[in-house]
Amino acid sequence: MKSLLKVVKGNERLKKIVHWMMIPTGEARPRTWVSLFLNPFFHKKGKNSRIRSRTRLDVLPFNNFEMGDNSIIEDFCTINNGVGAVYIGNRTLIGMSNVLIGPVNIGDDVIIAQNVVISGLNHSYQDINLPISKQPVITSPVKIGEGSWIAANAVITAGVTIGAHVVIAAGAVVTKDVPDFCVAAGNPAKVIKRYDPKTELWSRIS
Repeated sequence: MKSLLKVVKGNERLKKIVHWMMIPTGEARPRTWVSLFLNPFFHKKGKNSRIRSRTRLDVLPFNNFEMGDNSIIEDFCTINNGVGAVYIGNRTLIGMSNVLIGPVNIGDDVIIAQNVVISGLNHSYQDINLPISKQPVITSPVKIGEGSWIAANAVITAGVTIGAHVVIAAGAVVTKDVPDFCVAAGNPAKVIKRYDPKTELWSRIS
């Protein structure tokens, strides 16, 4: 299998043919035969994990898609690993109508509410002689630490690391890293509270 992949990657024409066989031109969703006959051998879904029937799985075998045990992806979500792997930990809830575009790594015991967008992908725009749609994509992994809560309508942009036991407030647009044990809110999101282990209180940051 590895030698075959090496041959395909080394031949640009063959690579384009294989890509077309797996994904219709101009689309992100894999062809049905890929979902039915290839993906089950490459992707992992842990014990008691569930993907609701109305979730759109735009996942392909050449990047990882993995769920831990006892996790749920609710209806109307879109999961895309076309440009980077998607990892979802144990006992994690991906709420309704979320969009996850890899590379994304979500830890254990995370709650992601409704209508959240988490994307490790960006579009290049620097060449003014080309439409942005024709320019390369740039990827930078998103990481979300264990025990965190991402509230409804939040946006997590490429390259952001969110620590453990973090709260991202509803509607926040997170463009920079958020440390462990913090609450972040706003657009762009800023840390507004931090847990103080000495007082064992969540203190507001002035």
